[in-house]
Amino acid sequence: MSGKFTLLQPNLFIFGAMTHYPLSDTIVALSTPPGEGAIGVIRLSGPDSITIAAAMFRGKDLGKQAANTLHFGRLISDEGVIDEVVAGIFRAPHSYTGQDVVEISCHGSVYILEQVIALCVKHGARMARPGEFTLRAFLNGKMDLAQAEAVADLIAGQSGAAHKAAMHNLAGGFSNDLKEMREQLVQFAALIELELDFSQEDVEFADRTKFYTLITSLTEATQALVDSFRLGNVIRNGVRVAIVGKPNVGKSTLLNALLNEERAIVSEIAGTTRDTIEETLNIGGILFRLIDTAGIREHTTDTIEQKGIARSREAMQKADVVICLFDASLVLQAELDTVKTELEEMGVQFVFVANKADLPRSGEADALLRSLQPAPILISARSRENIQQLRDQLFTLAAGNSLKTEGTIITNTRHLAALQNVLLSLHDIRTGLDTHIPGDLLALDIRSCLSYLGDITGEVTTEDKLDYIFSKFCIGK
Repeated sequence: MSGKFTLLQPNLFIFGAMTHYPLSDTIVALSTPPGEGAIGVIRLSGPDSITIAAAMFRGKDLGKQAANTLHFGRLISDEGVIDEVVAGIFRAPHSYTGQDVVEISCHGSVYILEQVIALCVKHGARMARPGEFTLRAFLNGKMDLAQAEAVADLIAGQSGAAHKAAMHNLAGGFSNDLKEMREQLVQFAALIELELDFSQEDVEFADRTKFYTLITSLTEATQALVDSFRLGNVIRNGVRVAIVGKPNVGKSTLLNALLNEERAIVSEIAGTTRDTIEETLNIGGILFRLIDTAGIREHTTDTIEQKGIARSREAMQKADVVICLFDASLVLQAELDTVKTELEEMGVQFVFVANKADLPRSGEADALLRSLQPAPILISARSRENIQQLRDQLFTLAAGNSLKTEGTIITNTRHLAALQNVLLSLHDIRTGLDTHIPGDLLALDIRSCLSYLGDITGEVTTEDKLDYIFSKFCIGK
């Protein structure tokens, strides 16, 4: 690794605010979620991992076993047998962390897990900090920083799209994109700096025409990555969808129809929903957070209902998409115009949905529905007619006509900020070429761009930044 790490002595890394994290000791942590379960996995990493595991394991001598093998036995303490377990042996450098690793699979009793971890500590292990296993993998060159962050995204992913995006980055897809960009820039940077060595002879090694072409290509590629963040943010965080409308237009019935289950209470009495109800729905691999709001009406003396209406308006303001639901048979142009203006002023995407479309309606209502823009989706929430059409429209508003996750999609705000700086640096380079600035200044702009690219993968970073990134990982990873 070529990152800017502070080494006080061999294998000692400063991690965070003057906290010394030795890399030559052995750490232990629970790698499965805390609490009762059928199986719990405890992970050891460090030079003494196998020795510590062997000291408390009764079965085969773990110290003599081959790498990448599993062994059944018992864990023994001074008080007797703790549990029957399976121990997995992984030897350096061919392990997740690049160190010797032992993974102990035992029964998922909270008591057993605590006893096993305490026994590991008694034999010389140290409790791992959040993200310390992946930190060691990064520092030992098993993955770069973008891949390390993909590990956290993979764990946190709640949808198919989030899983695909994280797997792409974990496999090095994003890192390979950046590596190619860096290599092309480095070649030209080397040629320009070579010109500086021959400044007295007025020679030009770097072809400026080809450099223009490269800068254009890199700008387009970087802009595409930046533009992908809109979809990436949707994939990572989901889409907040507020269902709003007057009382008794069928908001709760629509929520139930979208979920295909009876989640919300449905009643003919106006004002039944007094507070917002939030549920999640997966559409095409994207997580939608549906919010059923209290009916919005201007004149109500019910204090609780008034608070519910206030929360409904707040949900509208925070939503990514608003379903504006109305009764197809009672539609009024003035009301819809008012709602449309309010939503446009908020800058939120919205879709008009006309409910109870299976009921008779006047010619005037029909004409209004035909003239309404954007064109409403006619549904019957009770009979679930055209509900799939509404799901498709929500997906289109969130992700476009299709969701392609084969390529790189930016989901991380840190990556977005670095790429935006790359764009600015590329603009500075182009401006320098246009104005024929001296080679030493042009070389500085190129090095700045390379630095921003390296910041994403960790080739150029600081211990404070690593502290922030890995502190967000769960313990045991």
